[in-house]
Amino acid sequence: MHSANHWGGSFEINADSTTEDERSRNMEYDRAALSQNLDETQQSWLLGPKEKKKKKYVDLGCIVCSRKAFKWTLWSILIAFLVIALPTIIVKTLPKHKSRSPPPDNYTNALHKALLFFNAQKSGKLPKNNGVSWRGDSGLKDGSDMPEIKGGLVGGYYDAGDNIKFHFPMAFTMTMLSWSVIEYNHKYKAIGEYNHVRDVIKWGTDYLLLTFNSSATTIDKIYSQVGVALNVSTTPDDHYCWERPEDMDYDRPTQVATAGPDLAGEMAAALASASIVFRDDPAYSQKLVKGATALFKFARDSGKRTPYCRGNPYIETFYNSTGYYDEYMWGAAWMYYATGNSSYLALATNPGLPKNSKAFLGIPDLSVFSWDNKLPAAQLLLTRMRIFLNPGFPYEDMLRSYHNVTGINMCSYLHRFNVFNWTNGGMIQLNHGRPQPLQYVANAAFLASLYVDYMNATDVPGWFCGPNYIASDVLRQFATSQIDYILGKNPLKMSYVVGYGSKYPKHVHHRGASIPHDHNKYSCTGGWKWRDSRNPNPNTIVGAMVGGPDRFDQFRDVRTNYNYTEPTLAGNAGLVAALVSLTGSAGGGIDKNTIFSAVPPLYPLTPPPPPPWKP
Repeated sequence: MHSANHWGGSFEINADSTTEDERSRNMEYDRAALSQNLDETQQSWLLGPKEKKKKKYVDLGCIVCSRKAFKWTLWSILIAFLVIALPTIIVKTLPKHKSRSPPPDNYTNALHKALLFFNAQKSGKLPKNNGVSWRGDSGLKDGSDMPEIKGGLVGGYYDAGDNIKFHFPMAFTMTMLSWSVIEYNHKYKAIGEYNHVRDVIKWGTDYLLLTFNSSATTIDKIYSQVGVALNVSTTPDDHYCWERPEDMDYDRPTQVATAGPDLAGEMAAALASASIVFRDDPAYSQKLVKGATALFKFARDSGKRTPYCRGNPYIETFYNSTGYYDEYMWGAAWMYYATGNSSYLALATNPGLPKNSKAFLGIPDLSVFSWDNKLPAAQLLLTRMRIFLNPGFPYEDMLRSYHNVTGINMCSYLHRFNVFNWTNGGMIQLNHGRPQPLQYVANAAFLASLYVDYMNATDVPGWFCGPNYIASDVLRQFATSQIDYILGKNPLKMSYVVGYGSKYPKHVHHRGASIPHDHNKYSCTGGWKWRDSRNPNPNTIVGAMVGGPDRFDQFRDVRTNYNYTEPTLAGNAGLVAALVSLTGSAGGGIDKNTIFSAVPPLYPLTPPPPPPWKP
């Protein structure tokens, strides 16, 4: 039975309007078509375009992005974390191990000790951190015999094993130390001695400012010395008595110089060079410059050109100055660097100075740098200007001459040229075998090492000694060999710096070091038993460089023989300068620019035209 269809039409839900015959024909046609392989184009005609997949999105609230981009972003963040952040976190969480700095070399160790010597030589009211337990306040009445000196002449340094304050070598000492700081301040900082050496310098310059009217622009006198001695004295003085500085009870008269271009020139150099060291303290630096200016003006006064020591037996015997034109050159160079005033450079390069000082005559002794002869150092200091600034006309001719002589001076230090004798043990005899040779050796080592650093700073590998080309390393080897000799590489295996090494002088000619610090006061002659004792000094004066061996490399460690065992300020200053130039603990090289801080830009003048041609 069939259900009725009340609405008409096919009863099937999906009705097809084609007849049964048509469907049959279509089926037959379709089978034929389907029996063939259709390519993509044909299939597209039959089937039409494929439906595109709809992109899926992620809704992040304020941003909607595709799921694919979201996945890539997440993977990128994860990879960045693994590659960058995770190693950083691991490194920071690991325990930190500071890389050990290389151990200090021998020169650094010796330098630490050599600077302590100056603490042992201080006069006046000592700071609590002086670091020398057997020293105390002393010389608090110095200068009291001169009522016009307000506050007296308290402070400064005792010169050597006695208790005299010689202002000429004291000023030289301050100049040397300042020069070493200017050239090698980075080394002092690296080894932790920068503040110490500045304190040493300031203790000296503060005192030198007391020795003249430093507030005036023109002065008429300088106090040149405190304390006196005569080698044959039989009355209490600084040589007759053997007392600790803290116990001095004899008169200490002040010496006055109303002339003295040598003393004033050296003091001007000391204050001018120190003003560069203390440039970070403008008020103090300017005070030093003002004092130096007044001193150099005094030195150049035509009516005061008599050596400061002439006719004074208390000075001539010990620190006799043989001339003052070297101090003119030396002082003028430092005044120029401190002020930038070209008048000082004009003086330093004036042909009259080398003429009167015999700087160009090739005299070997004039190549020996000391508290008395500043020529080789002054010429090196001015050569520095030519090397680094090259000021040109009108200074070039004289600066070139200074440069040439500096090279010759360096040649004279080399053994191969036989200018000076040498001991069999390897020490150059710059003072011809006379006593106390080490101060000259140390000074020469400093100049040689510094000149090598100047050449290295300008990539110059060497220089000529006549027809012979000498590599700069040869000159450095000279410097190291001489300092090594002082530190113990000598026939006796003796270090001549007290407290350095295992074998050093134990009977140093020094009052404070030889008398026990036992709170007992020993009188002028009561101290003689300590002077003459064969026992080692009860107090070790660490860092003191003694006078040194004789020309046969022999040394007598006897307290009463001061030629062998007495240290001096000037000697230790040269040692400190040489040691800091050679130490490798803080790297090498010099500070090229600090010394030129006050020098204005140099624009060479046009040289004058040649004279007209004459037939």
